[in-house]
Amino acid sequence: MGKLQGKVAVITGGASGIGAATARLFVSEGAKVVLVDLNEEKGKAFEEELKANNAEAIFVKANITSEEEVQAIFKQTIEAFGKVDIVFNNAGIGRVQPSHTLEYAEWRNTVNVDLDGVFLVAREAIREMLKSGGGSIVNTASMYGWVGSPGSAAYNAAKGGVINLTRSLALEYAEQNIRVNSLCPGFIDTPIIPEESKQILASMTPMKRLGHSEEMAKAVLFMASDDSSFMTGNSLTVDGGYTAQ
Repeated sequence: MGKLQGKVAVITGGASGIGAATARLFVSEGAKVVLVDLNEEKGKAFEEELKANNAEAIFVKANITSEEEVQAIFKQTIEAFGKVDIVFNNAGIGRVQPSHTLEYAEWRNTVNVDLDGVFLVAREAIREMLKSGGGSIVNTASMYGWVGSPGSAAYNAAKGGVINLTRSLALEYAEQNIRVNSLCPGFIDTPIIPEESKQILASMTPMKRLGHSEEMAKAVLFMASDDSSFMTGNSLTVDGGYTAQ
């Protein structure tokens, strides 16, 4: 029997990268998954891929910065599977740009997706988990929530906010059996990293390589499952040693 047998997991940013790798691992461990993404084409194709391998999965197109659309995610999840046990709050964006050239609208967009959206999804998850007696939320932060990076002020600020939001929610709902932790990835080999940047980023990492989405998925599985049953309010950094420098 898998570590997530009978569990229902909502995964935002679930159509590619770390989200997709986590979905594949979760279904292999017995979970039913709800894939949330803005990319409808990729999301539906991935849903069909999982179903073809006998997994129970649905795709929901949603913008996590919209209260109404986030509420709809959980409404559809309850209609399809009856409950929510796990949420991997993973959708996010990033940009590198000198701060003095950054328009306020661009700042707001990054913070809106990377912090406000995380809150909205977590809030709706908690509302459902309070009804069912508990659950596990894993928020995607970043190693750049711990350290600075030139040209990434909005991203760094938002991810630092996710780390402290995680702590706050963990303390607030610990007695209600809702655990909240966050993943802080380093440089991961996903489609959003340009090929020409990969060697440079690998050279900046003490292990001299990029991380793999599957490695992040294993960390998420640990935090989502009962393997981490006495762990809440923690931020697990998986960065090849970058923040140890």
